[in-house]
Amino acid sequence: MYIERQIKEKFEKIANAISIIALVGARQAGKTTFLKEQAKEKNSSYLLFDDPDVKELFEEDIKKFENQYIEGRNVSILDEVQYCKDSGGKLKYLADIGRKLWITSSSEILLSKEVLSYLVGRVSIMRLYPFSLNEFMMSKKQKEFTAKILKRNISEHAIYGGYPKVVTTQDFEIKKTILKGLYETMILKDISRTFSINDLNALENVVRYISHGIGGTFNYEQASKKINISFQTLVRYINAMEKSYLIKRIQPFYTNKFKEIVKQPKIFFIDTGLRNIISNEFNLDGQLFENYVVSELIKLGFSPKYWRTKSKAEVDFVIEKEKEIIPIEVKLTSHKIPKGLRSFIDTYKPKRAFVITLDGEKSKTKIKKCNVIFTDVHEMEKLLKE
Repeated sequence: MYIERQIKEKFEKIANAISIIALVGARQAGKTTFLKEQAKEKNSSYLLFDDPDVKELFEEDIKKFENQYIEGRNVSILDEVQYCKDSGGKLKYLADIGRKLWITSSSEILLSKEVLSYLVGRVSIMRLYPFSLNEFMMSKKQKEFTAKILKRNISEHAIYGGYPKVVTTQDFEIKKTILKGLYETMILKDISRTFSINDLNALENVVRYISHGIGGTFNYEQASKKINISFQTLVRYINAMEKSYLIKRIQPFYTNKFKEIVKQPKIFFIDTGLRNIISNEFNLDGQLFENYVVSELIKLGFSPKYWRTKSKAEVDFVIEKEKEIIPIEVKLTSHKIPKGLRSFIDTYKPKRAFVITLDGEKSKTKIKKCNVIFTDVHEMEKLLKE
């Protein structure tokens, strides 16, 4: 069963105008499935660069590769091409002779300067994440969602995440088995191999440490001492995990460096199911729900930040939409306006603010000229599009 992805409309517009589309995102997030679906009605070819013969021909004789696999096709899908030598130069050659290419990568190594310098003006980069809540709900094939069903769906999505194989599996224990396999593949293949990390025990210690500290600010020096690795190694591992779409660093929002926190990121997981299999915690608490909301904001295309003052006032997330600044607070059940949110409203005077709750009870109130909206994760997307 194919689940339509929300990037389809944007993808179709770009596909008509650009020679190369690079679809990047975590392994098994659905990149290849999506591209094959878009190529169904086209005369296309599909090439997986895990195949040593395909990889060798691409690296050694690009003209022969083009004649054998690309010529005469409307579009060619090049899957995981980032592992090839001089991939940027060879992709440039194919684009310059008029070939239409859709390429995938499970890490941002494809987006390095060495590759992108060849492709300026020839490539459009799109990101595909595990299923968003809307995509998850489409997979359920239900015509109506009561408040009770919606809450149950949000809980399942938050606990087990949005990887397609996990979502389309009904048995919860099998979901965990799939998540464990996904995690091991990501650590062993995507992160350790791509970024030449040999000490897998140290890498896994870093991942586990992060999984137990979501929602808090991340202190590199403190973490390196607790995990017993060097500061430089810790930074290198975290960079590799972020470039492989396992985690995302959220930076502080500030305009006054004397009153507001300007350093120390928070680190969250792109997929909450992976976070839970790593931490071995499958209960939906406040920490996990906060991670879940930020992952949904990322899937919507936002770059969330958090806000904290030196006097400890805090807002979970701040997003910027065009010229609008929107604070977002995340609570499991509370319907009170937190002090930190009031402080942010006093300081920045936003037009609207959100309190996202799991129970989803909807209400509105006003502080000064700011509309404070209490709602659920599902409604959040609709409201943020306004």
